[in-house]
Amino acid sequence: MNRPLKLGFFGFGCVGQGLYDILQKIDFQVSIERICVKDPQKPRSLPQKFFTFNYDDILEDPTINVVVEMISDADEAYEIVKKALEQGKDVVTANKKMVAEHLPELLAIQEATGTSLLYEAAVCGSIPIIRTLAEYYDNELLYSVGGIFNGSSNYILTKVLQENLDYADALKQAQDLGFAEADPTLDVGGFDAKYKLCIVAAQAYGLLVRPEAVFNYGIDTLSSYDARFAQEKGFKIKLVAEVIKLDEHQVSLAVLPRFVNADHYLYHVENEYNAVIVAAAFSQKQVLVGKGAGGHPTGSAVLSDISALRYGYKYEYKKSKRNRALQLSQALHKEVYIRYHEEQDLALFDFAEISVRYSEAGFKYVIGVVSLQNLVDVREELLARRIFIADTGREVPQPTAIRQEADALTAA
Repeated sequence: MNRPLKLGFFGFGCVGQGLYDILQKIDFQVSIERICVKDPQKPRSLPQKFFTFNYDDILEDPTINVVVEMISDADEAYEIVKKALEQGKDVVTANKKMVAEHLPELLAIQEATGTSLLYEAAVCGSIPIIRTLAEYYDNELLYSVGGIFNGSSNYILTKVLQENLDYADALKQAQDLGFAEADPTLDVGGFDAKYKLCIVAAQAYGLLVRPEAVFNYGIDTLSSYDARFAQEKGFKIKLVAEVIKLDEHQVSLAVLPRFVNADHYLYHVENEYNAVIVAAAFSQKQVLVGKGAGGHPTGSAVLSDISALRYGYKYEYKKSKRNRALQLSQALHKEVYIRYHEEQDLALFDFAEISVRYSEAGFKYVIGVVSLQNLVDVREELLARRIFIADTGREVPQPTAIRQEADALTAA
């Protein structure tokens, strides 16, 4: 059934205007009834009759059957989406923080009302990873899903590693181009990538995990010493988000910088581009690359969801029904590069082994194996001391703790 759609927009910034521009250029039969915005004084590219400043003009309008949410405030977005679903309206959203923090509650409302909540645009812009995981990989055995989920941090790392810019200069350039906000913490601190990773975990493994339970460490402590180390070793640095299946009962989620060599899929993914690597038992590895931000790339993902609603599409969450025993684990061990300042900094780490120690005036680092739980426990102190850490990318044997956790879950 190809049902007619009457849309109510919330937000008309970069994504909203990008979507509107796309709709004017293609043959897509849809009606934009109202656009709700905040600032009555801001100049708009459309006549005033299109706009309202009252949420209820859309949410209480029975003729509007689809709400398209494209605002930046996650708390406001939640209230809008929640009420829209309760009113029986389908929702398309691009707000990854809102989806990651409230997905369990929103799914319960969706189930009770028979509505549909779609969010392709919330993860990696133009890359169709959500529908791919939900449909193509719905019965596949996935080993891991990960990659570069944040274009702002990738742009900064490209400029630092490829053009030898200082971190501060690269950040300023990203802000001037609109890739990073005035307060870039969500991007460079790894929070934005973490929200997206939580959403990916829901579709890849059926695991609904709260963002605060997931370890994230960004690139905001990066120094010229770290860039020099990477260049001398033939590496690039990428901020990588990854969910890994440890066994039938446990998955591990983390966001942190990683050294990648020229043979790695992510090595040549530069500037504001994102990349997602899906490693599976039968289809093996597949890599999706595309722009992770911008009005047209993200607008195209929103349009894809709107188009799917014409036929009553909704995510089925098949794996969440099959994998009820699956839980988040922090037992995974990683080999990490740690650039520190004082010898007492190393007391923060419970090393399973140390393979490299190096010290010169102003530059000290070790390479060793630590647990993700250890990093979770000391994360705030690492940030306070401006210590930089990066995954070396080397696979390390995992301790019996992972197996013990799995056994305990099975017994329970």
